[in-house]
Amino acid sequence: MSHHEHRAHAPVHMTFAVLTVSDTRTLETDGTGRSLAEALEAAGHTVAGRRVVPDEAEGIAAGASAWLLDDRVQVVIVNGGTGISPRDVTPEAVRPLLDKELPGFGEAFRALSFQDIGSAAILSRALAGTASGKVLFCLPGSTGGAILALDKLILPEAGHLWRMLHPEAGEDSGSTAP
Repeated sequence: MSHHEHRAHAPVHMTFAVLTVSDTRTLETDGTGRSLAEALEAAGHTVAGRRVVPDEAEGIAAGASAWLLDDRVQVVIVNGGTGISPRDVTPEAVRPLLDKELPGFGEAFRALSFQDIGSAAILSRALAGTASGKVLFCLPGSTGGAILALDKLILPEAGHLWRMLHPEAGEDSGSTAP
């Protein structure tokens, strides 16, 4: 089946979870997580929930794992902790959870980001992969970078990726394209 055929049978409306990694934000002050949730809902998706965890590998892994175990969730978005400061450990915390990494996501994100912020794009360690039959994305904590990834990469491909993980899913398994 071609990617066009996969996309034609991919879910149009999906359920996402948003995990913010930050030592300084709370659920109330988490502008990036809130912006992601609002953009997802505006695009017709459901957000099962949002959480904020500190920049600590154990907490990040536990937070991501909780969403991966949630039967409602198809896609997990983690934002924050993908830079190079000593406290930025999101990739290290999430990578062991992945069944498969999608290196093209980070490459494409950095190329898009370069167009906006120039050479500082190389500081991003954004990544994506599959885990427990779900799709997981790790994005920067900056609202602009996270929304760039959402608009240009995640929203166009999330349903396609999920469908590739679930080829057995019938036409009635979620909301699919007409």
